[in-house]
Amino acid sequence: MKTLYVGSRSACLEIGEGLYSLDEPRALTLNGEPAGTAQTCVFSLWGLMPATDYCLETDRGETVCFRTEAETVTFDVRRFGAAGDGEHDDTAALQAAILACPAGGRVLIPAGLWRTGPLFLKSHLRLEIARGATLRLIDDRSRFPILPGLTQTSDETEEIPLGTWEGNPLDTFASLLTGVEVEDVAVCGEGVLDGGANPENWWKNHRTKRGAWRPRMIFLCRCRNVTVQGLTVRNSPAWNLHPFFSEDLRFLNLSVEAPADSPNTDGFDPESCRGILLAGTRFSLGDDCIAVKSGKIWMGMHYKTPCEDIDISHCLMENGHGGVTVGSEMAGGVRNMRVRDCLMRRTDRGLRIKTRRGRGEQGVIDGITFERVRMENVLAPLVVNALYFCDPDGHSPWVQSREKKPVDSSTPRIGTITFRDVTADGAACAGYILGLPERPVERVALERVRIRLAEDAEPIRPAMADGVPTLSRTGLVAINTAALTLEDTVIEGASGEPVQWERGD
Repeated sequence: MKTLYVGSRSACLEIGEGLYSLDEPRALTLNGEPAGTAQTCVFSLWGLMPATDYCLETDRGETVCFRTEAETVTFDVRRFGAAGDGEHDDTAALQAAILACPAGGRVLIPAGLWRTGPLFLKSHLRLEIARGATLRLIDDRSRFPILPGLTQTSDETEEIPLGTWEGNPLDTFASLLTGVEVEDVAVCGEGVLDGGANPENWWKNHRTKRGAWRPRMIFLCRCRNVTVQGLTVRNSPAWNLHPFFSEDLRFLNLSVEAPADSPNTDGFDPESCRGILLAGTRFSLGDDCIAVKSGKIWMGMHYKTPCEDIDISHCLMENGHGGVTVGSEMAGGVRNMRVRDCLMRRTDRGLRIKTRRGRGEQGVIDGITFERVRMENVLAPLVVNALYFCDPDGHSPWVQSREKKPVDSSTPRIGTITFRDVTADGAACAGYILGLPERPVERVALERVRIRLAEDAEPIRPAMADGVPTLSRTGLVAINTAALTLEDTVIEGASGEPVQWERGD
């Protein structure tokens, strides 16, 4: 047992046995007193006191000791005029409490329904959304601040990105919780962030820009040392959790929810970030559960900032298009990423890499490891696709051609992808790897992988590229893949050859 985060009033811990849920629940004792039961591998303790020593013990003898952080003051938002009755607009009162809170203090949002517009975080703050509290986002666009896509500096030497939409610097509505260049922040609690989105407001005509592009639930721009713990995040207008050019981030013990048919409701989309821990989070939504990004071509070529040093563990992905996805907006590159001890159920695809011509020479995907992952009824468990047909020109001959194109500054690269100790039951196609003819995928390694194909599985086009057929009971297909290694790997139930491999040049 180990601590993942210790704040002034809460802690998050990990017992590394199991995937998302513990193989056996643990009865907990805190400083000699009963403290409930841990059901999941990553769990939280609440109601702690600041600057206090604690020792936690389980009924199996696992022990960890820690000291909570100090705290300067608690500001209850009710003292600032917030009503929490579900009728009043509490935006001004909530924002006032945040802005007035001294360094090292806590802003407490107690039980109640708090209607609010976007709120802006500040440094050295703990924002606690207590059990029974719901922050519900208003849907009147006219009352939302707009984050400009690019603003030129006064000396005309740089442009500062702020608003962003799908990898481009574009005007975007501020999010429910927005942080810009803040540090040492914790947003914690057992409460709810509710975007209030539905087909009649934010999700209506979702591809149309109206005033600005849709907000997220939490947006962190150029932030550092931020922790988000314990919350339920639901019904976001667009992506749920979106850190952007930020570092040293922890997202722990969360639940991220949206209907299965909701548009663009990605769960967690770090973009050009470094040093991320995502642990113990459940996703059930309408798009990719996790999508790691680094911008489209202009952002990647201009800022040259990859998404790197990412650790994702003990997460549950239910429903959604992809379980864990890299790309496709990754023109700055993605590297040194590890996904471990995760469970996926009923996602269309499981572990997924997607890029395309035009993502550029900075768009390098390398050092990606997936290990100890179990998938249940995931139709295409393993997908690597370098001909992804996104963007307005996605179906153009230049993007989709299977003929060799010149390797130039627009050509991305896929390096080494490792799948280790992965199991999947109920698949339609074990895996589909499609590299560029001019730059094949360099190396894909499968180590101790077990995939069982379902006899009655729903057919699927495993990779979203022109010319990819609908498949069922198909093994691993690897096209334009320079090196493919299979160690102790079994694919059961394929109607043809379990592995079809075309190296490319």
